Amino acid sequence: MARVTVADVADEAGVSRVTASKVLRGGEGVSPSTTQRVLDAAAALGYGREQSASGEGKRVTIADIASAVGLSKGSVSFALNGQAGISPENREKILETARQLGWRPHSAARALSSSQSKAIGLVLARDVDTLGSEPYFMRLIAGIEAVLSKESIVMLFQTVPSIEAEMAVYDDWWSERRIDGLLLNDLRVDDPRLPYLQGLGIPSVFAGLREGSGTVSAVFHEEAPGVEETVLHLRDLGHRSIGRVAGPAEFAHIAERGQAFARLCSELGIEHYESIETDYSMEQGAEATRYLLARPERPTALVYDNDIMALAGLREAQATGLSIPQDLSIVAWDDSLFCQASSPSLTAVARDIRAFGEQAATSLLDLIRSGAPDTVREPPGRIVARDSTAPPPS
Repeated sequence: MARVTVADVADEAGVSRVTASKVLRGGEGVSPSTTQRVLDAAAALGYGREQSASGEGKRVTIADIASAVGLSKGSVSFALNGQAGISPENREKILETARQLGWRPHSAARALSSSQSKAIGLVLARDVDTLGSEPYFMRLIAGIEAVLSKESIVMLFQTVPSIEAEMAVYDDWWSERRIDGLLLNDLRVDDPRLPYLQGLGIPSVFAGLREGSGTVSAVFHEEAPGVEETVLHLRDLGHRSIGRVAGPAEFAHIAERGQAFARLCSELGIEHYESIETDYSMEQGAEATRYLLARPERPTALVYDNDIMALAGLREAQATGLSIPQDLSIVAWDDSLFCQASSPSLTAVARDIRAFGEQAATSLLDLIRSGAPDTVREPPGRIVARDSTAPPPS
């Protein structure tokens, strides 16, 4: 039997190849009537059947079906997996569309449908280069693996360019039964992943979330106490002008630190304070440092939202002829071996990130076994004073 192509479907439906391709790949922007015409043509020609059998072509996903029927991915997942929570009419509509698109469950899903996969997933929407340079994630993963290895559970790990791509990976992993649950990091302000995961019913632990519910547990640090200790430490040394080199403002923990920083500086009588947003990279950390040091009211102290930006700032300040801490004090967040080994050693906000990872993994395994979400508050960061902070120049 000849392989049915997108061009064949387009000719049968009387539409352009671009339109047919968009419909068959679950894209948006095509009218419902045209979408149905293309799907009918695809079903009549058997498009997707031989591709699925041979392993060729794009595998139809839950997202494709959801786009075609105009329902949520969660509803499609319920229908395809025989779960409650969806009307009979919508279930039949979804199953019929899945048949027309040539959807087939992954072979691993069929094999694991009655048992656990003994795997959990972690997907990070981060730049690979930035991610690879951050000690935070190495310690986090070390803590997660310390728990999983004792249970002979593996962790699937992937980096992606965006939250949309991240959710697409979750869709694939869950529909194929490749994972029993998920660990999520970098909570966003108004994070779209939370309702999405609740809709799919995936057992998940969200780092940074303040309250667990449904199928999602929460593990978090309070950010404000670490900010308070930092500003108090610098205020007590005599600093009245403080700059902050911040991470991406879309992250909830960065937003929380920013709010606490502005509030505490105002309450404690800091005359000049300013935050500059970056992408967490050394390059932008150095660029923000140059900007702040060129300000008319040059800060006498700088606080960085991660250790690698603090190191970049230290190098940048020294390159301009400033002495640390005689001319400029520097504080890093989070503490690491980099902070301890630098010259001078960096004052830093310290948290036990490995223990945080262990707790996140433990909470996820508990959730998978019991189905009961939990909320765990981990100890906040505490400042560790070293050689990079001192009274400001007189």
